[in-house]
Amino acid sequence: MNITWRLAWRNLWRHRRRTWLTVGAMIFCNVLMVFLISIQLGSYTMMIDNTLNAATGHLQVQHRGYLDDQKMRQTVPAAAALAERLRGTPGLQSVAARASAFALASSEERSFGIQVTGVQVDFEAGVSTFPGLLQRGRYLREPLADEVVIGSVLAENLKVDVGDEITLLGSGLDGSFAAAIANVVGIVETGIEQVDRSVAQVALPWFQQVFAMGDHGHVVVARVNDLEGVADAVVRVQQQLSDPDLVALDWDTLQPGLRQAITSDMASAWFMYGTLIVLVAFSALNTQLMSVLERTREFGVMLALGLGPGRLARLVGIESLIMAALGLGIGVLLGALVVWYFHLFGFHLPGMEEMASRFNLPDRMYPEVSLVSIFWGPGTVFLGVLLAAIYPALRLYRLQPVEAMRAV
Repeated sequence: MNITWRLAWRNLWRHRRRTWLTVGAMIFCNVLMVFLISIQLGSYTMMIDNTLNAATGHLQVQHRGYLDDQKMRQTVPAAAALAERLRGTPGLQSVAARASAFALASSEERSFGIQVTGVQVDFEAGVSTFPGLLQRGRYLREPLADEVVIGSVLAENLKVDVGDEITLLGSGLDGSFAAAIANVVGIVETGIEQVDRSVAQVALPWFQQVFAMGDHGHVVVARVNDLEGVADAVVRVQQQLSDPDLVALDWDTLQPGLRQAITSDMASAWFMYGTLIVLVAFSALNTQLMSVLERTREFGVMLALGLGPGRLARLVGIESLIMAALGLGIGVLLGALVVWYFHLFGFHLPGMEEMASRFNLPDRMYPEVSLVSIFWGPGTVFLGVLLAAIYPALRLYRLQPVEAMRAV
């Protein structure tokens, strides 16, 4: 076996330029795939975080059925107290309670149906980017103050500005008539027209007072330190819920469309990756096929001396294995160095800083460094090159010693 490996190594360097061109194609493809896959996985993490940070959070505690029905009576008892208790849970970065109700918002000129959300003023910024998207004015301050922050489109529709008053009319938890006047202290612009048109935030205690909620809320929102820790955090939170009507839901359940979008994008990206792999595999196939054809007479002599075609096929396979291993090793090393650099310092695309400042998002993108991002692409290239060696190896089983030795 040692002789076979030495022969394979020697045969590869008979044509150094051709071997290095093939290996170089593998290295380039591997570096490119490591970088692209790392960027892609990193962008998914960024997309998930940015989407969830807007409002949903990484997990929520809700009444069973609230996610589907969104009924006023499906509440979380002692929501603020539960949020305070959950803040001591390992892995949770920030926790805040909320309550929501549909109401009619009226100004002196117009009326529109909106969703009013009661938030914990001191903790909402930890689970949502909403407080950081102020276009003008300020965010909520006092828990019992009759203040409201509304979206920019809603402000235009109602023809109100900071300092004006709006009237909120709705139905309380006990079926009573809920009515209140709130001062507009801030106007936000999220960039999502549907949100800017219909959402208003008030302080949770004031909301509970107006809508006869008592100490109840509708959701307790939490963010975790790391996406990979969401599953464990959900289990820990669920263990702390003594009420059987309450359930902890992860972001995948809260935002099912987000996972579907990621899956769809990944499937389309693999069409491009597959094209690269096929091109490299054909390059390796061409190299090995040319090598076999050039050595037809040599193989004929070996067969005449009693060497079986299986040994020759193994020799060709080992040559492909060595080339694939060189491409894998060097490509992974260079790709990992590039990805690690950008993982530490990040990078931004043109226009990214402006968009980040407008929507209160990170202004730099960081590739994901993991075994999957580094070895997934190169490993597939490695297997593709080995599969490409099958055809040149099988040709050796059809060689006839006499005819092969007559080949020019």
